[in-house]
Parts: sequence; C-alpha cells; structure tokens
Amino acid sequence: MNMAWTPDEDTQQMIWHLALQNAFEYEGKGAVGSVIGRIMSTRQDLRQFGGQISPLVAQSVQKANKLAQDEGLAYIETILADEAPHLLEGRKKQEKREGLPDLKNVDDIKPVFRFAPNPNGPLSFGHARGVVINGTYSKEHDGTFILRFDDTDTTVKPPSLSAYDFIPKEVEWLLGRPADRIVIASDRIPEYYQHAEKMLNEGFGYVCKCSAEAFRAFRESKSNCPCRDKSVEENMRDWNKMLDGTYKPGDAVVRVKTDMTLKNPALRDWPALRMQDTIQNPHPRPTIASTYKVWPLLDFQSAVEDHLQGVTHIIRGKDLMDSTRKQTLLYEHFGWTYPETIYWGRVKVHEWGGFSTSKMRASIENGEYEGWDDPRLPTIQGLQARGIQANALRNFWIELGVTQKDISVPLATLFSHNTKMIDDDAPRLSFVRNPSAIDLDGEIPESVTLPLHPNHPNKGVRTISLNSPTVYIESDDADGLYRLKEFADIEANGILGSIERSDKRPIIHWVSQSTSKEATLIIPDQEEMQHISGRVESNDHPIGTIVQLERIGYAIITKDGYLLMHE
Repeated sequence: MNMAWTPDEDTQQMIWHLALQNAFEYEGKGAVGSVIGRIMSTRQDLRQFGGQISPLVAQSVQKANKLAQDEGLAYIETILADEAPHLLEGRKKQEKREGLPDLKNVDDIKPVFRFAPNPNGPLSFGHARGVVINGTYSKEHDGTFILRFDDTDTTVKPPSLSAYDFIPKEVEWLLGRPADRIVIASDRIPEYYQHAEKMLNEGFGYVCKCSAEAFRAFRESKSNCPCRDKSVEENMRDWNKMLDGTYKPGDAVVRVKTDMTLKNPALRDWPALRMQDTIQNPHPRPTIASTYKVWPLLDFQSAVEDHLQGVTHIIRGKDLMDSTRKQTLLYEHFGWTYPETIYWGRVKVHEWGGFSTSKMRASIENGEYEGWDDPRLPTIQGLQARGIQANALRNFWIELGVTQKDISVPLATLFSHNTKMIDDDAPRLSFVRNPSAIDLDGEIPESVTLPLHPNHPNKGVRTISLNSPTVYIESDDADGLYRLKEFADIEANGILGSIERSDKRPIIHWVSQSTSKEATLIIPDQEEMQHISGRVESNDHPIGTIVQLERIGYAIITKDGYLLMHE
C-alpha cells in the first residue's frame, strides 16, 4: 500500500517550507537528515512513508540550498515570512555540528584504528564508510590508520589478486592520503598458529572432531561435546594432524572454550581455525598458494591481529556485535583488554537496493555490467567514473555520523554533497537533446559571447559563432515563442526579435551549427545505460572534465562526443 502513496498538497508544502527553514538557518547548507527529523517529529502519521518521503526531501533541500546561495538568505526569509511565518518564530539559527562525535578513551594515547576488508573485489560505497570514519578519527587524533586485508578464506569468499593493488589506491583516493600501515593476514599465519597453540596448551581451546551436524545438536542442547574434555597432549596431537594434513577439511576444527550454556548460541564454543583444501582452492597470492592447510576463521584472526597491531578503537557495523562478544571472550582468556568499540547501523540507498561483491561479480561475468567501473554500480570505481568526488563521499558519511539507527537515504543526498564540491569549477555547456534545426532570420551577429560560469566572471567566456544562421533547439521547445538563452527573443518562423528580454516567454538553451557537433549523452540507469543523441557545444575541455549541461545537469566528458550524466 505504501508504494502507491503520494503526498497531498499540504504535505508537499510542509516539506518545501521546512527545507527553506533549514537552508535559512544553515546559510544555504541545509541537511536532508535534519529536515526528515523535523517532519517525523511533527507528523508521526508520515513515518510509515519514510522511503517515499526521503527522496522528496532531498530534492527540496537541494533546491532550497541553491535558492539561498543564488538569491541570498533575505530572499528565503521573505518567502517564509509570507508563506510560513510560524517557522521563523522562536527559532534561532542553530549551530550545525561539524565533524564526527567525540571519541572515548583517547586522552594521552595515540589511538590506532583499522579498516579490514576481504579483498574479494574492489571497495564499494558501503566500504567507504569504514575508510572515512576510521581514517577521519585517526587524522583528528594524530593516530594510526591501518588497512588490513582479512584474506584467510580461500573457499567461500576467495580473495581476488587484483584487489591487493587497487584497494590501497581507493583508500588513498577516499582519504587524500595513504594508509599508515598495510597488514595482510595471509602473511601472518604463523602468528595465528602460535596463539592457537597457546589456547590448546593453556586449556581454553580444543580440537573438535565432531561433525557439523553433531556439534549443532550439542550447541542446541547446551551440552558439552566429548572433545571438550581432552587432555592438552591429545589436543596437541590432533592439532599436529591438522597441520600435516592427516586430517582433511571437515574432519577437525579448533574451538574456543566459552560456556555451552550461554544465552546466545553463537557464542558457545565458537570455531577459531579450520582446515581448507588449498590444493583445490589455492590462495591467489603466489607466495601463499597451498602453503597452509589450517586457516584461522575471521573472528579469531581479526581478534588476534587487533591485539598484535595495538588497535585501540574498532568502529564497524552493528551486524558484527556477535563478533565483538566472541572476541571479548577470547580476549579474557588471553588476559587482553578489548578495544573501545563503536557501531553504526545500516544505510540503504533507495536506488541501489542490495548489491554484494559476489552478486556484482556474477553480473559482470554475465555481461549485465561492463566491469567494476560501470557507473551503474555502487563501487568506488563506478562512483569515480560517474564524477563523484572523494570529498563528497567523505562529507556524506561524516554527516550521517556514527549512529546505530538504520537509515534509508536517496542517492540525491550524495549528489547534493557532490554538487557543492563541483559547482564552482564546472564550466557550463549546452547540450541539445533530440535537436530541431531553426534558421534564424534578421540581423544576426557574427557571434554571441557567454560566460564559462555565471557566478565566476573571472573564469572567462565562451564564444558561439553564428557564421551559419542555423541553430538547434530541443524538439520539445520548438512550439510557440521563446528566448534563446543569453541571446535574443525569437518570433514565429525564426525571426530574430529583441536582444533585450521583452516578455516572460520561456528561456531555452541552444547551440549553433557553426560551433557544435553531434554527441551522445549517456544516462546510467539501474537496468540499462540510456543513450540520448543530440548536439553539444564545441569545447576543448579534456576528458574527465565535469561540466554542467544547461537545464539538464552535471555530466562528465568521457571521450570525444560522449558525456556521462552525473545525476
């Protein structure tokens, strides 16, 4: 039922007025989350329609911020005073919090943070949160930021060799600096073996030879498996049989002794190391390949490595709370102090739905996408191809902050941040979709001079030649009277009218035949890449330049005659 909901006129007005209020209070830098919060606090009946309201709010906030920047705060105040004066009453301009919330336990220490992806593909939009939050805190507190490859699974989520190369580059792009330290877990297997042997020798670990089904029954019944009470000597014999390959995958695992009566079943004697068939599934790094038969599972490997690297703060998703509980029990066995831990909730972007690295890889292999840098994909490479700036991603995640609340946001929120980054530098160009030729009649000047950027005269001008009387406008604009932007009124049959604007006829963009060329505008869509034919104003901007196409939006020049829509 929610899918069919649309806001009534009163609701639309409320959204617009609150967006204006927010833009006024924050000097043209209103925030989507703040407006949504005000809406939901005053209109509880709208909470069930959050998914439909969020993109409307994002559009309104972007529009209100632009209006404030273009026309000034006094203009916004005038609108509110006329249409919604109650929003001005009793409200003082709020001081917007900048940056992330304060951290605990950072006094008198140099904190250590880490971001630990599985290198089974490139970084995605979601990964960027881990990089940005941990990297920003590290910089703020003069700490250390570690990039760690948790690459000890060769079967379920095997690493991709190329990821070891491009992930550090993506991290550096996101932060504007490289990681302070890079750690690769597969290089550290002997360290994990030492700690496994310490567990076995000190009696808080054991080698379990029960089948998965048998142990599941013990776990569910809260009873100990027979392997739990083996002697140290028996456990070490079994451990050595794991190491030398006497045991095969599935025959034995090393478990951490906890308590089989714990309320949370996931914590009951959880597995720490297992055997993997690296002959059939070798590690992709040639220096590792099939060297090891026993591999640490993530919760064990990560816990040990965090301790060895001196990690002081772990900031990650709340879906890993069980990992924290497991690791805390392990830390207690070893006599270590667990790092300060902070969690964030899930952030869902409406337009992307659910993307996983494995699903994206399958879709690429099936030919649905061109590669990891396909602009329809929420990978860092895809976002770069689309013209998203690193600063925009950083600001997006910092604005959302660190909260355990699950959040659903429209892609427009990210685009709003990106617009702030690129607008001042984006030269203007005209692109005419589905062009219709018009032959001008009258005293036509040799050329028309237009600014490269309307708000920055110092950036220079662009000259539109009119050696040919033919101009192109969009077919949808061809009916009725109109004004060619920055040029002249056009009467019926292409007759050149007043150079000065004489009435309220619509202003349209255009290109001349003399200084334009055929071009294609590519618009990324979830399902396909739309290709729109047209003509683009001649220019000498290099490939990769982000431009603003008048009346259309921002686009990036991908190659000669091709532009890719940014939003």
